[in-house]
Amino acid sequence: MEEYFVGLPYPYLCLYGSCLLLAVVVARVVLSGSGSGSGKKLPPGPWQLPVIGSLHHLLQGLPHHTIRDLSLRHGPLMLLRICERTAIVVSSAEAVGEMLKGHDAAFSERPSSPGIEELSRHGQGVIFAPYGDHWRLLRRILMTELLSARRVEAFRRIREDEAARLVSSLSLSSLPPGGQPPVDIDERLEVFIADSSVRAILGDRLPNRAAFLRMIKAGQDPSSLFDLRDLFPSSRLVRMLPRSRKAERHRQEMFRLMDDILVSRSQTRAAADGQDGGGGGVEQEQDMVDVLLRIQKEGDMRVSLNHGVIRAALIDVVGAALDTSTTTLRWAMAELIANPRVMHKAQLEIRRVMAGQQRVHEATLRDLHYLKAVIKETLRLHPPAPFVPRVCLDDRIKIQGYHVPQGTIVVANVWAISRDPKYWEDPDMFIPERFLQGDPDHRCLDYKGFDFEFTPFGAGRRMCPGTSFAHMNVEIALASLLYHFDWKLPDGAKPEEIDMTELWGVTVTRKAKLFLHPIPCIPPAVASIDA
Repeated sequence: MEEYFVGLPYPYLCLYGSCLLLAVVVARVVLSGSGSGSGKKLPPGPWQLPVIGSLHHLLQGLPHHTIRDLSLRHGPLMLLRICERTAIVVSSAEAVGEMLKGHDAAFSERPSSPGIEELSRHGQGVIFAPYGDHWRLLRRILMTELLSARRVEAFRRIREDEAARLVSSLSLSSLPPGGQPPVDIDERLEVFIADSSVRAILGDRLPNRAAFLRMIKAGQDPSSLFDLRDLFPSSRLVRMLPRSRKAERHRQEMFRLMDDILVSRSQTRAAADGQDGGGGGVEQEQDMVDVLLRIQKEGDMRVSLNHGVIRAALIDVVGAALDTSTTTLRWAMAELIANPRVMHKAQLEIRRVMAGQQRVHEATLRDLHYLKAVIKETLRLHPPAPFVPRVCLDDRIKIQGYHVPQGTIVVANVWAISRDPKYWEDPDMFIPERFLQGDPDHRCLDYKGFDFEFTPFGAGRRMCPGTSFAHMNVEIALASLLYHFDWKLPDGAKPEEIDMTELWGVTVTRKAKLFLHPIPCIPPAVASIDA
């Protein structure tokens, strides 16, 4: 065959290639038409190429930007074919509401992948668990035990201690008359979230925090969860390709870390039960590991809560807590620095409400209405996860008159909806006032899943259960930074010059780091900053 093509002139090669291309296109059209069902209207979408479908459209920039621009041309429901996968993108609050108000159960499945299945082969967590008894069990445990309002309140002292440690560490790096290099505030916020979250979830700070954070970041690399098998699931050739050794090493490292924590905690709990005659109860539980081990010991669940399931659930909770909270905090500080008017207004409120305090206490946070609006506006402009994917489980579903085939991946572009001028005045501007209660020009929206133009944590059955846990960490950190310090950009930089370029990943972060000079304003109480 190779020798046959060698002597062909270039025009004949082009003609042969064109005929082959046309044959592939016709075959795909025939096959897709027969598979979609007679008389069923699918959403419109951009033109496609053979084999890769719409993939080339998504390679022209950040995916949430590119898909928003495509949706402006093709409509709020848009069909994309990504190689062998079919996806429908939803880019309007009305369409999201129609999905989740009338068909929530039909869209209660998360997309999976061979990589995710490998990660879950010894026990499934909650994030990617199929919709069914296992997922319902873990969801109930999360909502009523691990992340309930009572449990989140029980972690208050941890958050206050870690916020005080953050302030103390920054005080040592503050700007004296002689000058100090600026602080990498992104790194300090990451450390705060890691220590606060890990203490609540696993019971204590980890001895090697830096290695742990590197491991978490590696696990959030999309290449560790997705590969060519996701794009070409029917290809035998793709299935024969070697799998990522890096992803497998990461999985084993994370498993070993969680196994060590669980074994140590089981031994500690058994010793404590032996000393008090087994009378330890909810009052003695200090973290989420204790809760899961207690539920496992009780053994009255319809679904087995074995070691692998507990390990997977903890990996899910730790990864979600660290990534989303850190991302939100970093964007919030960047927006406050870039908008001095908002910074000044937030500081005035915090310093008025907390006047005379040496450290920030959570009891006073409920009166910080403008700070809460700042956090909401940050989540509107920078939702940590710009896409919320689901899988349709019912072939009878119609959204805005279009058929949604069973098995189709349906993706809500939360980022696009949060910046749609149809719902938001001056949508690209940072204006926290739009969220203030009682503002006659704006409806007071919340992110609890009922206002579909503002769903940074999702909505419906698969909405993020850790919203309150994440919010309290973000709120006390921001309040502490703004109460104790004024902030100065290094080297005469101006607020309007801050680089807000986005970096795509599992979450969307800022590409550039934020370096600032903390200028002490209100002296903090002394707090230990030992790691």
